[in-house]
Amino acid sequence: MFSLRLSVVIPTLNEADCIGQVIDELRSNLDGKGFDYEIMIVDGRSTDGTRDIAGAKGAVVVEEPRKGYGRAYKTGFEKARGEVIATMDGDCTYPAESIIPLMEMLDRDDLEFITTDRFGHMEPGAMSDMHKIGNLALSFTTRLLFGRKIRDSQSGMWVFRREALSKINVTNDGMPFSEEIKIEAFRKLRSREVMIAYRRRIGQVKLSSWKDGWYNFSFLLIKRFKGPRDKSLHS
Repeated sequence: MFSLRLSVVIPTLNEADCIGQVIDELRSNLDGKGFDYEIMIVDGRSTDGTRDIAGAKGAVVVEEPRKGYGRAYKTGFEKARGEVIATMDGDCTYPAESIIPLMEMLDRDDLEFITTDRFGHMEPGAMSDMHKIGNLALSFTTRLLFGRKIRDSQSGMWVFRREALSKINVTNDGMPFSEEIKIEAFRKLRSREVMIAYRRRIGQVKLSSWKDGWYNFSFLLIKRFKGPRDKSLHS
């Protein structure tokens, strides 16, 4: 039995510049909607006060000393108490106001997983040309190798039913977690991709376009030709 309707899980690493604004925007959009929710920050040993700011704003703060974007999400999903889980970044790029409409779509259309497409409504300057080319190339490769119509394989905003996690096999602890969860969801769950607004980030960019791009591309090849197929996320 779930004790909350919604858990919003946000991985952070030195996001003091914006995490307070992200939490404020979430509360302004979720308060008074007739259900209980939690905002969970999974922090990778920030040194700039991110955890203190989040805690002062009333968020649940979980420290995850192990490195990795995917590792942070796995920890957050394990600890989340919500029936529905939403994800976003702590850098003010994703629209908190989209969570309620996506939850309504999840219920109305009997979906299990919704991911988002940042390219349709992207604010000018929200993504560098190099980053945009890399994202489009990875998304094309994902479609080519796995035959799934995913326009934005690297988007970090998803809304899904917690119970769906037991049906998918997401193994990677790093940045490829984002593309892997979509591949698994579109293989095994009732899934959809929806356009959202995407804004300029506030704070330092943490991605390395070449290093992270090659890692993501290599992972796609390994998963397609060598990866396991039938284990769950929590196995």
